[in-house]
Order: sequence, then C-alpha cells, then structure tokens
Amino acid sequence: METREARPLSNAPRIPSRRWYSKILTDLGPAKRSPAYRRLLIGQVISASGTQLTVVALPVQIFALTGSSFSVGLLGLVSFVPLLFGGLYGGAIADSMDRRKLAMLTSTGLAATSGLLVLQAVLELRSVGVLYALAALQSLLAGIDSPARSSIIPRLVPRKDLAAAGALSYAGMTLATTVGPLVAGLLIAGPGLGIAYGVDTISFIAAFYSVFRLRALLPEGGGTKASTASVVEGLRFLRHQPVVTMTFAVDLVAMIFGMPRALFPALAVHRFGGDAATVGFLYAALAAGGFIGTVFGGWFSKVSRQGLAVLLSVAVWGASIVAFGLLHSLIPALIVLAASGAADAISAVFRGVILQTATPDAMRGRLQGVFIVVVSGGPRLGDLESGAAASVLSLSGAVVSGGIAVLVGVAVLAAAVPSFRRYRPSLTASTPEAPG
Repeated sequence: METREARPLSNAPRIPSRRWYSKILTDLGPAKRSPAYRRLLIGQVISASGTQLTVVALPVQIFALTGSSFSVGLLGLVSFVPLLFGGLYGGAIADSMDRRKLAMLTSTGLAATSGLLVLQAVLELRSVGVLYALAALQSLLAGIDSPARSSIIPRLVPRKDLAAAGALSYAGMTLATTVGPLVAGLLIAGPGLGIAYGVDTISFIAAFYSVFRLRALLPEGGGTKASTASVVEGLRFLRHQPVVTMTFAVDLVAMIFGMPRALFPALAVHRFGGDAATVGFLYAALAAGGFIGTVFGGWFSKVSRQGLAVLLSVAVWGASIVAFGLLHSLIPALIVLAASGAADAISAVFRGVILQTATPDAMRGRLQGVFIVVVSGGPRLGDLESGAAASVLSLSGAVVSGGIAVLVGVAVLAAAVPSFRRYRPSLTASTPEAPG
C-alpha cells in the first residue's frame, strides 16, 4: 500500500517563526542562554542603581554648600582626571591578569569609598574638598573596574549575540539610571544624604557576587604585562582603526558639548521651581528614554550599517538638547530629555558592538579602558563645559549652544571619515566560554 507524506491542511493557521513582540522588543536570548552573563547583568543593574544615588547626591550636596553651578561643573573635571588614569591603566591591568579577580577587588574598593561618603554626611563635615577627593577616588576605581567587566562579556556570549547583549546591558544600565535618580531625590529630600550614600554602599554586594561565581578569566594568550608601554600599544592600535576611533570621537562631541546635567540643580530651582526631587526627575527622564530606546531594540540585530546608525543617533541627541534648552515647562522638558536619552542609548549600543567586534581579546581590556574614559569622562567634561558656559551665558544659552555644537561636530566628523558611515561589521559566529 502506497503511503503519502502527511501535508498540513490548507486552512490550518500558520504559526509564525517568531512572535510579533520578539521583533520589537530586545532579544532576551543572551541572558537566557548564558547564566554567567545573566548574573553579570543583574549584578550590574543593582550596583548601578545604587551608584546613581551618589551621582545625584554629590552635585545636590555641592550645590547646597556653594550655590554655584560652576562648582557642580568642576566636579566633572575633578572626576575626569583620575578616570582618565584609571581607565587607561585599568584597561592595561585587565589585559594582564584574571579579569574576574580584578572586578572583585574594585567592587570592594568602590564600596569602601561610598562608605566614606556616608561617614562625611553623618559627621556633617560640609567640606567641598572632601567631596571632590572622594569623587576622584571613586572615578579612579570605576575607571579600573569597567574595562575588566566589559571585557568579560564577549567571553560569555557568541559574537552574533553581542548586539542583543549590548542592548540588554544598556537597558539594564538605563533602568538603573531611571530608578536610581528618582529614589535619590526622594531619599535626599526625606531621610537625607547619608541614607542615599548608604544604599549605594550596600549595592556593591551585587557587583561583587556577579563575578564571584565565574571561573578565572585570563586574557587570551596569557595577557600582557601592565605598563605604560602596554597602554601606548593600545593607543597605537587605535591609530590604524579609524572606525573604532570614530566611536570615541563622536561620543566625545555629543557628551562634552551636549550634556546638560551639571545645570539640572539650577534648572530645577530657577526654571521649573522645584527641589531635589525635581533634579531626580530630570536625571531620570534622560535615563528613562535610554531604557525605552533599548527595550524596544528588537531591530538592532538587523542593522548592518552600524556607523551610520551611530551618526544619526547622535544628531537626534543634539537636536533634542537644543529643544530642551528652549522649553520652560517641566513636562515637555522631561519628554524631550527622554527622547535625547533614547538616541544616546541607541548610539551607545552600536558603538559598543563596533568596539567589541573590531578588537581582539588580548587588546580588549585596553580598548575598553579607552571606552570607559570616553563614555564616563565625556559627560564629566560636559559638566565642566556646561557649568562654565552657564556662568557666561544664560542657562538656556548654555544648553542650546551645546546642542548646536553637537550637530555641527557630528556633521564634520561624518564628512571627515566616510568609512565610518559605510561600516558593516563582520558578525561571524564564535564559540564563547561559559565560565561559572
């Protein structure tokens, strides 16, 4: 008897290969498939949420002591110098030793620094110098910590998942920078600065645990001895990588000229008639936009011209900052800040993927060190720039002129390096380690 192959009924419903929401929302696959990456992600989100309490509390405390936006902006310069040193040499250290052990050491140091911030608040020292010194120490340790943690991710997920992992990591960070400032504003206005700093201190337990269960993660090839020469080697690598260099240059333009956060305390009081809670809303709006921009990032993996995506995102950032500077009503201002945060998040995801795919593992710590200097240092220099501009111009003038400078700068860079507009990364699959 002849058998026929079973065929589906013509009127049977067709089951799509992917559910509709998986095409819109960011892919959760990397966190599902890699328990080690999932722990790292959760630990970073908890720790970053605590860190945001200090990010808000420090400028609020300095503004309360001095009444000066320039003093708040100076916090950016005080933080940038040790961050520069820590990022460059921290990247070299991350390429020389077990990155897991390094992350554990820096988490411990960061917790101790936040504990000192608690102590100065409890003792009511009222010393701007002490605040600057602790902020500098915190930046130094963060500059060492971040390259180690960032270099771990490509060892936990395959290359084809890096865009999704980058979106998840950034979504987690922006969730932290949304919730953290809101909580910070409430804590500062209520129980006080000491409690805000205290919650930050406790949050580092999660950062420590997130790497504690990993196996040793030495750089491929055994590592390179940390030295000035190894730092220089990493910088020389950049000279021959114009696309990677552009990821740094574009972000520096965006953050130095377009970041208005040093003006948030003054804007909250003088423009929007608010208090510390209003400052928290401004910080949170910027981060909330970034969270939304990455959560709805199901399309990220489909983008091949990632350099062009970065340029367009930074242009939207600049335009949004111009609009923010012109608004005098809180709700519209928060909406525009959210739009700018979404644009910055999209830029950050693609810049991170470009860096991770274009850099060999043995060099990844040093390049991630440069990345953290740019990503964290750029906004700090932006704090200095906006604080100085506000002392010469009006608050609106400082914000608007910065946004215009971003638009001009990104246009100049796009014209100067056309290869960045055309860049399409190779996403050849690789087999990651799955430690822990």
